[in-house]
Amino acid sequence: MTTAPPTGPYQHYVYAYPHKTAYRTLADRPSLTSLWATEDKSALSLYLHIPFCEVRCGFCNLFTRIGAPDGLTDAYLDALERQATAVRDALGDGDGTRFATAAFGGGTPTFLTARELDRLCDIAEHRMGTDLRAVPLSVEASPATATSDRLAVLADRGTTRLSLGVQSFVDSEARAAVRPQRRADVEAALGRIRDAAVPVLNIDLIYGIDGQTEQTWLHSLDAALAWRPEELYLYPLYVRPLTGLARHREDGCDPAWDEQRLRLYHSGRDHLLAHGYVQQSMRMFRRADAPPQGADDYACQTDGMIGLGCGARSYTSALHYSFDYAVGMHEIRKIIDDYVATTDFSRAAVGYPIDPREARRRHLLQSLLQADGLDTVDYRARFGSLPADDFAAELDALAHHGWLSDLTAVRLRLTPEGLAHSDAIGPRLFSPAVRAAMTAYERK
Repeated sequence: MTTAPPTGPYQHYVYAYPHKTAYRTLADRPSLTSLWATEDKSALSLYLHIPFCEVRCGFCNLFTRIGAPDGLTDAYLDALERQATAVRDALGDGDGTRFATAAFGGGTPTFLTARELDRLCDIAEHRMGTDLRAVPLSVEASPATATSDRLAVLADRGTTRLSLGVQSFVDSEARAAVRPQRRADVEAALGRIRDAAVPVLNIDLIYGIDGQTEQTWLHSLDAALAWRPEELYLYPLYVRPLTGLARHREDGCDPAWDEQRLRLYHSGRDHLLAHGYVQQSMRMFRRADAPPQGADDYACQTDGMIGLGCGARSYTSALHYSFDYAVGMHEIRKIIDDYVATTDFSRAAVGYPIDPREARRRHLLQSLLQADGLDTVDYRARFGSLPADDFAAELDALAHHGWLSDLTAVRLRLTPEGLAHSDAIGPRLFSPAVRAAMTAYERK
């Protein structure tokens, strides 16, 4: 590995490793019972995926479809309940299975009606055995679907965090991102969320939109800060293949756009730090006096995840698995239809094996891209080696660019500029095998 800098600071958002484009059909279709038989199930994460949105934003490459014909959401929840029953049977009924955290994502979970959201919570509680009022529960929403009746259900069922995708408080920028909304509607939704008294409000914003300036970016930040959100996520705009914006523009080497996004990142970061927020990662900022979120005993680097729904993924120590993945609307609809028609959810269909080397690499990635960094003592206790032993070339390259604070420290942390370049650092840490699988993936 050379120490040449990456092509640009915006290569790939690493929200999970390996990426689903590295997954392949599992020829042996292992049973879930065998996959989970020897796993530590004492602090699992539960994720329920709802693949529906009222509109599809121009930048979105998530697994979701626009709208749902009559009866599809009920049929989807029927399938979700069948899957939950099969998964819970595979986990076993022993006292060793416990969920430490839960989340509803998508898509837009609040695309579901209040009645359907109530049923979704019932599936998590009665089928999976998760006490939603006893664990952190995060739910994603859009302004148009954050209605009072839906929010009342979520608050009553124990939601501790509500994440609202706003992206911009400037109407012209929202239109440029192909997100049709009016600021007045966004403000009304925020008022309803605050009235529902969910403990943590997160607001998502995007920088790098066509026509956006530093002044309009700070205007959006100040509009968000007026609601004193406990959390804010600042996302750089990406234009991915098969998305709405890709019809007019595609990601590539664009130094001027890279410079714009990096400049707006710095101004946004500094603005939030000056207003009492603490940076948790490149994207995430939390108000210093906000109530804590997340389970103290769940670690995303090492603990398992149960994903329910056709866009969700599940993690064991030896295999990450899911269903088929697509971005194009025709393919997504087919996958949803196949999921709804499935009666046997007892086996894993698509996935990526995690060998000991990949487990180390995942731990490095998931830890280093957080502001708190990687605890080398904990790493050694888990793997019997040190990060500098396992990834000497990669870490030396980060230090060479001034992106790593101290290679000899007990806790490895990215420098402030290292955090700013997280979307370049993450892909640099992908294994050759994962990179090859992602490159070979056929877009659909």
